[in-house]
Amino acid sequence: MIGISKLYCGTVEPSDALRYSRSSSQLPSHLLQFSSDKKPVVVWNITRQCNLKCVHCYAHAKSVPVENELSTSDGIKLIDDLAGFGAPVLLFSGGEPMMRKDLPELAGYAVKKGMRAVISTNGTLITEQAAKMLKDIGLSYVGISLDGMEEINDRFRGVKGAFNDAINGIKNCKAAGIKVGLRFTVNKYNFKEIPKIFNLLEDMEIPRVCFYHLVYAGRGSKLVEEDLSHNETREAVDTIIDHTKRLHDNGKQKEVLTVDNHSDGPYLYLRLLKENPGRAGEVLELLKMNEGNNSGRGIGCISWNGDVHADQFWRHYSFGNIKERPFSEIWTDLSNPLMKKLKEKKKHVTGRCAGCRWIDICAGNFRVRAEAITGDVWAPDPACYLTDEEISYQ
Repeated sequence: MIGISKLYCGTVEPSDALRYSRSSSQLPSHLLQFSSDKKPVVVWNITRQCNLKCVHCYAHAKSVPVENELSTSDGIKLIDDLAGFGAPVLLFSGGEPMMRKDLPELAGYAVKKGMRAVISTNGTLITEQAAKMLKDIGLSYVGISLDGMEEINDRFRGVKGAFNDAINGIKNCKAAGIKVGLRFTVNKYNFKEIPKIFNLLEDMEIPRVCFYHLVYAGRGSKLVEEDLSHNETREAVDTIIDHTKRLHDNGKQKEVLTVDNHSDGPYLYLRLLKENPGRAGEVLELLKMNEGNNSGRGIGCISWNGDVHADQFWRHYSFGNIKERPFSEIWTDLSNPLMKKLKEKKKHVTGRCAGCRWIDICAGNFRVRAEAITGDVWAPDPACYLTDEEISYQ
């Protein structure tokens, strides 16, 4: 996760994170990526059921319920364990989390245990009443997925009317006083929509947006050819940076992040090095604190059936199941060779990653994407768009 607004526009300084001793238990949410202990932000896919048919769904969501979902009591035990372990954030995802009837009970319990509870949703089911409920239980944030304006979004979501329903969900969250933001998965067919997404942020006064690079997992594994070329990725990232700065300079500060491609960090730094060398030095320090990809360390995932994964895209490999062992025990068990290596992945990456001068601020980028293309977990990430000249020591 690369905070474009934090880094490029200077809304966060290195001293901001140092003031809290970089402890995840003390850092406010907007600084969590700079924690030193990297207690995992946990994504819990609480259901596989979904009311949409998104073409890039990593969870292979279905329209009907599955029988092996964790029970409410399983969820309560899980939350007790996560809170005791010090996980700072529990992100309820799916499928579509709003389709699970005990979401209010589970999310509310997480809040009572001192965790930040957030949801990742398509937004189509957030009625006025649902938004008030989410506010009442103390939800910290609602991330609503949009993949473009109406025509393109509905094509990707597989259901006509999904865009308008999501817009209503955003309006209902704002009316209820819940912080709401957008989630946008970038691909060949929608990256030209990025300026329109910024216009939407401005027009609807939405405070936050996350732009996700495509990860080849789930139904998204069939979309490799629909990922951006390296030049298109650079164009998309430049567009995001430019529009973030435009809004910032006009006094309309938005929190803008890119996710799932840590090449964005060095790319932004190299751009700043030409434009603002003084700020570039501070950005480099923050990127070192961020440490790049944290799959298996600073982020983890629990599936609807209790399986534990390195992140929400690595569903083909489970480290264990929380019905048999607590998440905290599974997460710290280094007898599993893959878990051990993920905790220190910089030592194990190969090829151009191993010799890259940005290894300490990228950590080899996304391992699951490398595996999807090459069959080798430790091979270079094919989505790295930095040139050989940009990654070499000069």
